[in-house]
Amino acid sequence: STIDLCLSIFPWARFCKSKGAVKLHTLLDLRGDIPTFIWITDGKVHDVNVLDILVPEPGSIYLMDRAYLDFKRLYELHQCSAIFVTRTKTNTKLRRIYSHKVDKTTSVRCDQTVALTGFYSKMDYPEKLRRVKFFDAEKGRSFVFITNQFMLPAHTIAALYRYRWLVEIFFKWIKQHLNVKSFWGTSLNAVKIQVYSAIIAYCLVALVSNKLKVDRSIYEILQILNISLLDKTPLNELFTNQNYQDARELYNNQLKISWI
Repeated sequence: STIDLCLSIFPWARFCKSKGAVKLHTLLDLRGDIPTFIWITDGKVHDVNVLDILVPEPGSIYLMDRAYLDFKRLYELHQCSAIFVTRTKTNTKLRRIYSHKVDKTTSVRCDQTVALTGFYSKMDYPEKLRRVKFFDAEKGRSFVFITNQFMLPAHTIAALYRYRWLVEIFFKWIKQHLNVKSFWGTSLNAVKIQVYSAIIAYCLVALVSNKLKVDRSIYEILQILNISLLDKTPLNELFTNQNYQDARELYNNQLKISWI
């Protein structure tokens, strides 16, 4: 995700001639919606470069958009026994080897075993791939996925890719509810500290929610903590035993600071 900055104030945050930005490269663990990898760079660093420093976990499924379609890097994931699901580009050259039967009631249009035919791409990824075409009735458009996973049903591959949007929701949540729109310092370290502090706050709230089995959204938990900083009520009671629809009542119950 890109966080826009003023180039005259943040000259190190290169993005384009008249605009500055930093990029927040994130690997989100969907088992708990917790970021497991964060890399902050200037805006000119391409997304795919994150695969060079990411340590693949064998057996894991990596869901990526088209910006990460680099067959040399994807082949390294494959050699590490990791699974990837991404989308093809319009200029991706593929040769169909075999077509599998599909159930079109699941909106899957084709399920094929393919090989790359581009001169460099087939050198970078010499093995077979799987191509799945899926029609999304809600959006009225088709999506073409490519993966090294051949065992799962085709509709499962399409369903897996839907979960990639959770990382977009994570970025939106960070930008909307944590203070990363304005920065207290202008150096690279100052920006990193503020972004990492926001992410740490998100992780702590998510861990509290998971440990206490709180039936509230992360945003709601954060709001409750925000207006309960001086409240001595235990966390499990804070989230479950009271109604916080009226925030003014909560403020009246907080400890007051007196000046001497």
